[in-house]
This record gives sequence, C-alpha cells and structure tokens, in this order.
Amino acid sequence: MFIDEVNIEVRAGDGGDGCTAFRREKYIPMGGPFGGNGGHGSNIIFKVDEGLRTLLDLRYNKIIKGKKGANGEGKNCNGKASDDIIIKVPQGTVITDTDTNLIIADLKEKDDEVVVAVGGRGGRGNTAFKTQSNPAPNFSERGEPGENKFLKVELKLLADVGLVGLPSVGKSTIISMVSKSKPKIAAYHFTTLTPNLGVCNDRQNRSFVMADLPGLIKGASQGEGLGDRFLKHIERTKVIAHIIDMSGSEGRNPYEDYITINNELESFSEKLIKKPQLIIANKMDIEESKENLNKFKEKVSHEIIPISAINNEGLEVVLERLADMLEKVEAEPLYEDDQFEGHVLYKFQKETPYTIEKEGNVWVVKGEQVEKLFRMTKFNTDESIQRFTKKLMKMGLDNKLEELKAQEGDIVRILDFEFEYKD
Repeated sequence: MFIDEVNIEVRAGDGGDGCTAFRREKYIPMGGPFGGNGGHGSNIIFKVDEGLRTLLDLRYNKIIKGKKGANGEGKNCNGKASDDIIIKVPQGTVITDTDTNLIIADLKEKDDEVVVAVGGRGGRGNTAFKTQSNPAPNFSERGEPGENKFLKVELKLLADVGLVGLPSVGKSTIISMVSKSKPKIAAYHFTTLTPNLGVCNDRQNRSFVMADLPGLIKGASQGEGLGDRFLKHIERTKVIAHIIDMSGSEGRNPYEDYITINNELESFSEKLIKKPQLIIANKMDIEESKENLNKFKEKVSHEIIPISAINNEGLEVVLERLADMLEKVEAEPLYEDDQFEGHVLYKFQKETPYTIEKEGNVWVVKGEQVEKLFRMTKFNTDESIQRFTKKLMKMGLDNKLEELKAQEGDIVRILDFEFEYKD
C-alpha cells in the first residue's frame, strides 16, 4: 500500500529523576550529599532508509514514545541514559511541526537523519546543589520532560522527470516502455492510483529517474480527483514532461487539455509552472492526430515531440531530449530558509516566560519555563518548595500578580497545582 502522508505525535523520553541521598559511613563524619543525577531521556530520531518507498509503518504507529532515563541513585551514581528511538523513513520525507507550520527537516539525502523531539535531561541529584552556604541540600530535581510534538510526515518522491497529463493520455504506457516499471494499464480513467518510478537510459547511456503520476483533472489543485494528493510529488522534479493526447480520442481538445494542466500546476505552486517543460504529443498513430498537432503548434511555442507510445515510436528521441534538458538544469531547494524550524526567534519567549489569565477567581499562569520548573520540582521537602518559590520570584511572577491587582488569599494555578497568593 502506498502511503505518502501521515500525522503523528512524538513524545521524547523524560529525564530520570535526581536522587536525594547522604553519605553515612563509619569514620566519615559529615559525609554530605551523595545523590546522583538522572539519565537523559530518549530522543526521537527520523533516519532515511533507502529500502523504503512508503510511510506505511507510520500509519499504524500514530504515537511514538521515547523511554524515560534511569533515576539517579545514592553513592553519586548517575542514572543510565535511555537509547534513542530511531524511525526509518524513505528518501524525500518532509517533516513539519503542525503547531508552528514550520519544517523540521527535508530528508532527501542518503543516511540523512534529524532529531524531531529532544529527550529531557536528567534531574540533578542533591550533590549538584551543594554550595558553601548550603553544604547539605535536602532536595533534588525531577527529570526534565521530553519534547512533545505533533508532526505531519510527507513523502515527496525523488525523481528527475515527472510525467503529467489528464487521465488516459498514455503516461503509464510511456514509463512501461522506457523503464522496467510495470504500472497497471487499462482503458479507463484513474488506472494509476499511486505514483510509479522508473529508471530510464537514453542511447548515450545517460540515466535518470522518471515518475508517472496519477492523471490530473480540472480542479486538481483544490482536491478534485487525485490531484492535490499527488501534485506534491512533482515539486522535486527538475523537468516536467507534459503528455498530450493529440488524437482527441476522449472527446477533448488537445490545446484545452494543455491549458487545463498548466493552470492546475500554477494553482498548486508557482514553482511548478516555472520548471522546464517538454510537450510530448502522444497517440500519433491515430488518424486525427496529425491535423490536431498542426493546430496545436500554431498556439504553443514550447518544444513538441510527437510519439506513439503503444508502438514504441519516438520514445528514444524523448529520452535523449529529457537527458539534454536535465544536464542544463540545477537542482533547486524545495523550501526557503525561513520555512525551517531552525529560524524561529526565541527572543520574545525569553522576555515573557509566562502569561497570566484570570479564570473566574483563579489566576492561571502558563508558560514553557514556568511549567518546566513545576514539573522538575519535587514538593517533598521544605527546601525544594523554597527553591521553587525563589525561582518564581526571580521570574517576576509576584510583581506581575501585584500589578494585576491580585488580592491576598487569591488562588494561583500552574498546571494542576494551586496555591494561595500572599503579599
């Protein structure tokens, strides 16, 4: 089954908890803190596997979870880091964060890999908090939560040439004649339901990859037929081979077919209509084709190569011309730099690490830094609670609540934790 798009959730592993322990051994008075740090949680990594051709495995694995790092132990023993979770995907896979609509990675090269969700660091044991003023801290941290993301994973085929055209113009016949690809061929529309790839060689033994895409119709870029699902596979191609049924055997006008397809390409992406295009006039073995070709040439200035795919006539010329065009075309990046996640500016987040909203009689505090501090705090000792309170004060939370006219005794909530506000 050909699956080229899935939506999944990834949850990297949480860090292991730090340990609160003290050294108590005979003849070693004032042994001090002895708790180790927790281990790092699993990262979630996507890696290219050249043997894969579909995202079928991800369709049945909608939530990918990392493992928590091991907890720290006494005697300053640090917890073991969890192994990373590696997900194999085909070449040409694009990973997008659906919350930000920014692209995490475009995995188009052999052995490309990317960390899509970072595991949490291990919480620090009480040994790490030892200071001159507090030589025996009685608290430690929980592990940092791993990243949680919702992703769209798309496969955009890697091909040099994309065959486009309306249904039943002969695309599948062409690729079956010029490569070892064996697509389904039949006398009805939408015989091709999934893209087919074939490796082609011309008479000079120049090799390139050709993609036969399901037939397009008017409105394909807006979802009619199978178009919007497969138009994305043309985005990576360097050259478009536009197949026209020059016989008009389907009762259509060849020139109108040509305009329809180009309109759909442009509507989907302006980059598509700007790609080098070779027009292939197919079904020239039918009587009406020559007259239609002459009329077509009067309206179109692009290069046109007449062929009869069913009789294997003119295909060698097509292969040579496509190989010539490919030698002159440089590969262009599929995305602009500002579409990638690495270009997000975090300055604003640092200036405002939290937001405060009033819901009824409760002040609700939200923000990545505040929530992470809450999750990593163990509320089992007075020292730990005091540390949590001091951290909030350093973030200016008390001053902000005072500005908002919070009254003593008001309830303040962070995630599921509630406490009373005091002046």
